[in-house]
Amino acid sequence: MTQRPATPLPPPKERRRLREAASLTQAQLAARLGVSRQTVRAWESGRTAPSGARGEAYGRLLAELAGGAADAVTPVQAAAEGGPVRPVRKERAVAAVVASSRTGDDPIDPADPGDPADPAASSAPPAPSAPGAEPAPSTPGAEPAPSTPGAEPAPSTPGAEPAPSTPGAEPAASTPGAEPAPSALTPAQAFDALYAFCAPALVRQAYLLTGRRELARESVERAFQTAWQRWPEVARDPDPAGWVRAVTYEYALSPWHRFRPRYRHPEPPPAAPADRVLMDVLMDLPPSYRRTLLLHDGVGLGLPETAAETEASTPAAAGRLLHAREAVATRLPELSDPAELHRRLTALASAERLRAPKPPVVRFGSERRARFWTRAAIAFTVALVGATALTLWTAPTRYEPPVPPGEAVRGVPPKSAPGPLSAEEVALRAKLRGETVKGPPRLVPRAE
Repeated sequence: MTQRPATPLPPPKERRRLREAASLTQAQLAARLGVSRQTVRAWESGRTAPSGARGEAYGRLLAELAGGAADAVTPVQAAAEGGPVRPVRKERAVAAVVASSRTGDDPIDPADPGDPADPAASSAPPAPSAPGAEPAPSTPGAEPAPSTPGAEPAPSTPGAEPAPSTPGAEPAASTPGAEPAPSALTPAQAFDALYAFCAPALVRQAYLLTGRRELARESVERAFQTAWQRWPEVARDPDPAGWVRAVTYEYALSPWHRFRPRYRHPEPPPAAPADRVLMDVLMDLPPSYRRTLLLHDGVGLGLPETAAETEASTPAAAGRLLHAREAVATRLPELSDPAELHRRLTALASAERLRAPKPPVVRFGSERRARFWTRAAIAFTVALVGATALTLWTAPTRYEPPVPPGEAVRGVPPKSAPGPLSAEEVALRAKLRGETVKGPPRLVPRAE
């Protein structure tokens, strides 16, 4: 049985991303760990898991490469592990300009409460604090703790942070230097926070990826339904937003959509002529080039992160990016500058009023889909077991040899159809009737 190292290891994609972000090759990393290059490749592909002293050294090296990024705990991870919620560091990929809901050159947070195109994002008013106290950290999508009506506030001490109040409970007096009571999110609240933070961005990215509004909404909804079904895995992922984005892109670029009746006809193009031309250029690119261009120049990921998410090597991702930029610059010379291309992608994504469904609707749809497929699997299993039992019940229990075919009698012509006998048949019948019926004729010697 393979033993896992005590140091927690990130997923295989994250291991590769950390190595490429540190500008290390597989051979260099293998030389530092004292293993072969094939071993490092197997660790990064997920075929094998490191164990023992080498696994410990590999985990410590990845922790050093990650730096201080591993110290930030998201509300999703804290809710899954049952720990306290700490301030979250916003994901750079999710907070990119393509996810914004209004035009402009400055990046806009997709979870901004003032964004009119983000119906899922909600703003929580800060709880009143004592003079000199720092406000408690807020979590996107979390509702503030309500206070008890008619309850008197507890005496506050300068320098102390207020503790959240519970309905029906008396507020406790704060002491100097006391930390606020940790509040944990339920899985549903953590999912709603992730959805409110990422869904508006992903809908616009999926629209740039497919050119279809309904398919973009469906891709995001299906990705979050999958995330809710596999929530323990997603909650402990170092980058849950990247996990959902990868699933969204895979579903949006599935080649099976072309066989669906509702997606055989094109949708109305963008209203602006410039946006219409840019969308046509994007749709003419191969899906892998389009995805690489959107992740790097639209979302703002680095080249190693783009290569890891597209499951390609860094040189291959760089080649796709260069060819995509060249194809865009051939038809639109003004977009040869990556900064200008980034701005135009932002404007194109923000021009459409794309709205995502509410988080409870997505969770309910995920649970309903899971129940449907579970019942379908049970029904198929019962039908298969019933057919097998019926076959075993009706099958023969002993071997029955097949009946051999009959032998033809020489001299008797086969009767092709019922009818009167011919002259030859009548003569033959008379001859047969005149011969001995039982046994062969005796042979009598003749004297000559």
